[in-house]
Amino acid sequence: MKKETMKRRDHPKITGVSNLQKEYRFDYKKAKPNRFAGRKDEERVVIVLDSDVSKVHRSTESVNAVLRPLIETMPPKGKSKAVSG
Repeated sequence: MKKETMKRRDHPKITGVSNLQKEYRFDYKKAKPNRFAGRKDEERVVIVLDSDVSKVHRSTESVNAVLRPLIETMPPKGKSKAVSG
């Protein structure tokens, strides 16, 4: 290896720490709302589908259409069957 390739060279476009100021003043009048920070929807849950399922169900509506009839066939939540003795 050449010694020249081993030397650290400063990049001319990168400036050092000397350009940092102790304090910055921001003009909050020019601030824009964060478009990625949506309100939390407490009733919505994100579920990750396996790849084989996601190939068949490409939308939220498709998944919901399949799951709703299945939910109707399930026993009510919280009610257990009485054991006769």
